[in-house]
Amino acid sequence: MKPIVALVGRPNVGKSTLFNRFAGERIAIVDDVAGTTRDRLFGEAEWTGHPFAIVDTGGIDPAHGGKTPLSVGSADFIDEIRTQAQVAIQEADAVIFVTDGETGVTEPDREVAKILRRSQKKMPDGSFQPPIFLAVNKCESAERRDQASEFYELGLGDPYAISAIHGTDTGDLLDALVASFPPQAAEEEDESIKIAIVGKPNAGKSSLLNKLAGKERVIVSPIAGTTRDSIDTKIEFDGLPVTLIDTAGIRRRGKIEHGVEQYSVLRAFKSIERADVALLMIDATTGITTQDAHIAGFILDEWKSCVVLVNKWDAIEKNNETMEEYTARIRNELNFMDYVPILFISCKTGQRVDQVLPMALRVQEERLARLTTSTINEIIHNAQDAHPHPTHSGRALKMYYGTQVRSDPPTFMIYVNEPKLMHFSYLRYLENQIRASYSFLGTPIRIVTKGRRE
Repeated sequence: MKPIVALVGRPNVGKSTLFNRFAGERIAIVDDVAGTTRDRLFGEAEWTGHPFAIVDTGGIDPAHGGKTPLSVGSADFIDEIRTQAQVAIQEADAVIFVTDGETGVTEPDREVAKILRRSQKKMPDGSFQPPIFLAVNKCESAERRDQASEFYELGLGDPYAISAIHGTDTGDLLDALVASFPPQAAEEEDESIKIAIVGKPNAGKSSLLNKLAGKERVIVSPIAGTTRDSIDTKIEFDGLPVTLIDTAGIRRRGKIEHGVEQYSVLRAFKSIERADVALLMIDATTGITTQDAHIAGFILDEWKSCVVLVNKWDAIEKNNETMEEYTARIRNELNFMDYVPILFISCKTGQRVDQVLPMALRVQEERLARLTTSTINEIIHNAQDAHPHPTHSGRALKMYYGTQVRSDPPTFMIYVNEPKLMHFSYLRYLENQIRASYSFLGTPIRIVTKGRRE
């Protein structure tokens, strides 16, 4: 698991800007109105070969009794923003306390510093965990950088005078940050097939886990969001070791409950990262939603295999065409994953639940499949003969030969005269031709082009 780094501090000090700089993309909404960031945001970052998860939080403002003076219409979020930051502090492997060099030390800064110091635990070696790094933001000028020394009074060690918007001196902060990460312990060899159960809250994930495990392994509740952490359950199925990973439900960002649920979403994403196959659960009573498609997109981004499970099928009034209509709707919304199998189940009645694990294991088997080089070259040449790649500025793409360089996921290398001539639509065409020969059911495949002189 990657170390988790939390950005905390009072509102409008530049946490979201710093988050975007570390994550390398504009994920957080940045606004001059205090309290714009209501939800904890999370992303992946890396510095000098050290990957970590970066988490942005809503501001803490103890001067208002722990309540942040937010923009109009956001009063409902006041208490939760403080909870967000406190949970982040409890869960994080390191904390960056962001302050404002333009305003100098404020009373809220002093109070936040107290909260942070109280959150640390003294270790046997005398160190304190999690380590806290004091970032003094908006220090674009030499004068501001000199004035950053006043932040020593917060009692959190050396202040790092930075400019999140320009990136000034953020490297020194990151150097110290990654140096504080504990050595990554070697993970025990686990040969089991890892199957993550993911989806929106209240889709029936815990109920499915209990059915598959054959016992009441997880508390089942009709209240959305009961499962906070990812839970591993090890079973044996048809002589194969299987690890079932139940996760907290994933909602679209604006609907995520504040506090612990946001961190449970981060854990759910991490569960997808370490899974072989993801079971994407869709609530039949609500139908497929935009958020279901977003979750599917994340599964694809991680190159994980997938089975779509439409749960609560018993609650749907049906005729002879209902299943076909649902299937067509799902295929339309998940048109980027048209290779995934779809099962209509009911965890309540047990309908088709016995098909879930066999399908997941079949998908995993196809994930590990390999095609011979002769088969791949036959596919490539037949595809090129039937539908040549269009020319670009009078230059034609030539495909010489291909080979499968790895499985898990299946990855194909195609040697061409000029890789930049390959159009993404033609890659999709080649993928379809490969799947016509071998389906790779439920599994994404990669096609990489490499240049080779004639």
